[in-house]
Amino acid sequence: DLLPPPLPKKQLQRAESLPEQGPSQHCRGDPTPWAGSILYGIPPAHPRHEEEAPSSIPPWDRPSWGPKKPLTKSQSLGEPVARSSPQKAPSPSPAELTFGMVDRELGQLLQPLEGPAGVCGVVLGCQAAALARLSARIQEELVGLEERQQLLEAELAGKSWAALSILDWEPCCESRDAWYFRVGFTFEQTQLVFAAKVPKPGCASLGVQSSLGAHCSIQRLIGRFTDRLPWELVLPGIPGEQSQSRSGEEPARLATRPILQVLISPEVPYQTLAGFVKGSHGLHRTSPGHYERLACLLLLQVCMGLEHLRVQNVGQGDLCPENLLLVQCPCPPRSQQGKEASLSLPRLLISNFFKVKDKRRPCSTSQEQDWTEGLTAPPSLVADELNVGMLIYQILHVDISLENTLGFRSNRLPEIPSLSIYSTGLKRLAVLLLHRDPCKRVSVEQARSILQVLLWGPRQELFARSKKTLTLLRSWVEVKRALLLLKFAENAAGAGASPSLEEWLCCQYFKEVTEHTLYQVTQALYA
Repeated sequence: DLLPPPLPKKQLQRAESLPEQGPSQHCRGDPTPWAGSILYGIPPAHPRHEEEAPSSIPPWDRPSWGPKKPLTKSQSLGEPVARSSPQKAPSPSPAELTFGMVDRELGQLLQPLEGPAGVCGVVLGCQAAALARLSARIQEELVGLEERQQLLEAELAGKSWAALSILDWEPCCESRDAWYFRVGFTFEQTQLVFAAKVPKPGCASLGVQSSLGAHCSIQRLIGRFTDRLPWELVLPGIPGEQSQSRSGEEPARLATRPILQVLISPEVPYQTLAGFVKGSHGLHRTSPGHYERLACLLLLQVCMGLEHLRVQNVGQGDLCPENLLLVQCPCPPRSQQGKEASLSLPRLLISNFFKVKDKRRPCSTSQEQDWTEGLTAPPSLVADELNVGMLIYQILHVDISLENTLGFRSNRLPEIPSLSIYSTGLKRLAVLLLHRDPCKRVSVEQARSILQVLLWGPRQELFARSKKTLTLLRSWVEVKRALLLLKFAENAAGAGASPSLEEWLCCQYFKEVTEHTLYQVTQALYA
């Protein structure tokens, strides 16, 4: 009874006249072993029995006489399977559609659509796919191709100071844990500029940093070696370094130079976040809107980097402005070309990881220690929310101490002046991050979403005349996504400058955001 009836030759000839569309639909929607017999008008011997057969049996455990897959028209005519098999040539998805696609393939997608609603769904799918491709392309311009980074890492393997040309004797940037020197390296007949990171004593973090993976907000290493420090390099803060002359004393100084592990990074920092905040009092006073938007964008990069670390079960235990590096982007944004450089957005890099696994930030009081130890989450993860909340006040030039943050000396957080449209939102975010009740404190992921809403909407006036619903938020996302793509198309037809870091961050937002996320975020932000 299990044997299917043989296929008469007469039945096979009838299959030649069947339209191609019928077999394709049946083959895709009916994977049962007897689908071939239905295709050619032959009823299955025992359809109910076959339906109840377990589908988990591997193909090699089935009887050899059972049909392995449906018989199609092309197989009966002796044609190659690749030309007509549905599995080999499925209808294109919206992500695969391009303007140059031939109408025959485009028609396969449009034929089953029912009215304008189906076409709208295809268009929305095309927009989402285009935004994802655009985001990936901008990221390559900002951080470089992954293949090229791997080639550079292989080329730098085994190299030391002798293979590098020191471009500046003094560090281009000094963080709390390292000095950074600009060095040159010739690769493919082109001199590239890298940063040589010289860790300060007790601050080596290579074991942790090498396993973090590539991310736009995490400092990347492409080389490492151990060698005696060249005598020309000046290490600020080291006794006697700046007082010694660099002429005529090379042998004596070289003998006293320590042997240190040096790390090579493709990103050359020019300043720490602490230096940026210290030198931006005037900018904050004269252009509060520009400055506080920059603050939101810098904080957004911090949150994105912390999210990447958390995915790998790594926490940043010493997050402070002195350990956050700023790197100039390849080109200034179109809207800021010709303006002062202080208004351009730099890349922010988390570079310090030596406190991640085995150290904790020291508690300033016994009360704080009791509060910290009483939390259910690991302290290394809880500290991230507190530190991001502290960063908000520090970037906005508001004095705050850790004890005031936790409310031991005051029941209220310091007041943030309302200087721009971002001030109220940043104040609200700080309160949510620094809340004493862990159940009411937002996570880093939620803080990132709040910052994105502050930067690109939806703003509160959207709900002034319309009730906030998922339908309204979904429509807002779809319209803004389409307008963003039109903006990129218009800019590409104009000056032709490369997209900026801010535009990439905006792409990341509209590529991933959903109406459900927006509903929750706006509830917390505009409560």
